[in-house]
Amino acid sequence: MERQNAEFSGPAIGLAFIGGALVGAIAGMLLAPKSGQETRHAIKDYTDKTEDEIIGKAREARAALDETIERGKHYMAEKKADVQAAVKAGREAMKERMEQRSS
Repeated sequence: MERQNAEFSGPAIGLAFIGGALVGAIAGMLLAPKSGQETRHAIKDYTDKTEDEIIGKAREARAALDETIERGKHYMAEKKADVQAAVKAGREAMKERMEQRSS
C-alpha cells in the first residue's frame, strides 16, 4: 500500500512496449483474413496507386508553380516599365524646372 504510485523505469516501459508490439504483430498474422501473398499484392497495388497519385499531384503543383513564376515575371516587367517611365518623366520635369529657373 505504501507504493501505490510506484514509478516505472524507462527500460521497463520500453520492454513492455516492444512486447506489446510483438504480441500485436503475431496476433495480426494469425488472424489475418487474407494469405500473405494476397496481402502483399494488395499492399503493392495500394503503393502503386498512391505513387501515381503523388506523381500527378507533383506535376499539377509544378504546372501551377511555373504559371505563377511566369505571371510574376510579367508583373515585374510591367512594373519595371512603369518605374522607368516615372523616372524619365521625373528627369524631364526636373530639366524643365532647371531651365525655368535659369531663364
